[in-house]
This record gives sequence, C-alpha cells and structure tokens, in this order.
Amino acid sequence: MKKIILSILILILLTGCSGLYNLDNFILPDDSEFLALIEELNNPEKICQYMKDNFTYELHILDPLTPYQLYILRKGDCDDFYNWAAFLANYHGYEVYQVMIYQKNTIIKHCIAIYKEDGKYNFSDNQYYIFIEATNFKEIVEYDKYLTGKDWIKYIVYDYWNDIVEEISNN
Repeated sequence: MKKIILSILILILLTGCSGLYNLDNFILPDDSEFLALIEELNNPEKICQYMKDNFTYELHILDPLTPYQLYILRKGDCDDFYNWAAFLANYHGYEVYQVMIYQKNTIIKHCIAIYKEDGKYNFSDNQYYIFIEATNFKEIVEYDKYLTGKDWIKYIVYDYWNDIVEEISNN
C-alpha cells in the first residue's frame, strides 16, 4: 500500500503543468492596484515583461492559479503564467490560445500562450515573450521545441474558452 501511495505522489509531482483553468469563471477582485495594473499591461509584450520582472517559476501540482492568485503569490508554473497572460491579453481584445504540449520520454506536459497579433501568431513560454510572426500553431510548437530542447509527441490547442481548436500527434 505504501508503494502505491508513493507511486501516486511521484506521478503527481512529475506531471508538470496541471491543466486548464476556465478563465470565464474568474471574477475581478476589488483591488485598485490590481485593476490599475490590468489597464497598464495592454499588450502581450508588456504582459510578459511584467511576468519576467515580478514572477518566479515554481511548480504547482494542484489546480492552476487564477490571475489574481499569481499576482498575490508571485510564484507559478507554465499554466499559471498562461492564465495571467491569456486573461490580460483577452481583456485588451487579443485573440488568445493555450497549447498543451506532450513531450517525448516524459509524462510532463508543457503549456504556452499564443497571441494573434496583426494576423500572425506570437507566443509566451513561461514569462518570456517570443515574437516570431508564425502563420500556424505547429510553427510555434516547433519553435518552442527549439527553445526547450524537448521533442513533442502531441499538442492540443485550446481557445480562450477551453474549446479544442487543433490536435496534432507527431508519431
């Protein structure tokens, strides 16, 4: 029994990003500093620069943080950073996507945010804004592979409302 419990705990710790959070359920808090910051961070580059300057990567194995929880805690993982960036970019009228990347030789999933800007796609990986003007999602996943050095076996693209937009396997 101890081995089973230990195995489950190890599996949870190795799963990487915990998954999707429904941003439609996020309610803006009554915090004037947070609300002013949302107004100030009006494009993906500013949003990511704020994350880079103010947030630290820390693995969270349970549910993803809301944008406000990340603002308060200042620590999060890839899906927490996605929630922050996607909420703010969507708030300012950007078309936003989440890509869940399943990597080779691991059960770890990785999450990135994609922003449609002037008809092209750019993205953020954790706190870093990547301006590549891709024409499709696969270009971004391949570029992220180059950045992380990790091959992928599958990716799923979700829109802001968590509807699947594209699912590709790389066998």
